Amino acid sequence: MGLPALKTDAPEYLTPDDYLRLETGADAKHEFTNGRVWAMAGATPAHNEINYNLNQVIGPVLRQRGCKGYMGDQRVQTKNRSGYLYPDTVAACGPIFNNEPSPSSLTNPVLIVEVTSSSTAERDHYEKFALYRQIISLRQYLMLSSEEVHAELYTLDELGRWIFTETRDVAAVLDLGSIGCQVPLAEVYAGVQFG
Repeated sequence: MGLPALKTDAPEYLTPDDYLRLETGADAKHEFTNGRVWAMAGATPAHNEINYNLNQVIGPVLRQRGCKGYMGDQRVQTKNRSGYLYPDTVAACGPIFNNEPSPSSLTNPVLIVEVTSSSTAERDHYEKFALYRQIISLRQYLMLSSEEVHAELYTLDELGRWIFTETRDVAAVLDLGSIGCQVPLAEVYAGVQFG
């Protein structure tokens, strides 16, 4: 999903409260990062299929654990309100929402997933991951390419280090320990046509 800067009547930089007021009445979703607002663009069929396939695998595991999974439209709040983002998939356990204007923001995800493309990969890797890492509850961040079989997984270890695992092997199985789930990449990319 491309995320061009929002060009509206909104000021160039906004406070979190200004953003939430504008977002509550907006016809489309926008992300907020350190005072800047980004319009959310539509996704490709491959992007949507990958996200849907992933959720078909993790959904039953989340229900068994008493956790919740959300796709696309669930806003996540980062530390100190420096970011309000809409990950492609997010999983959380326990009481999870704040009292901000609708839609409420998720505050304690354990897993965040972004399905990337050439237009979003850099922002997903750097700016968004830097904000996501500030969330105390977050244990894993997964990026799945929508242009080829490619998974990049960051896992927080017991010493507070983010451990990186990468694969392009469709036969690989991702260990999503944050939700107690093993995810075969073959299932995530099943039926996806690239390009």
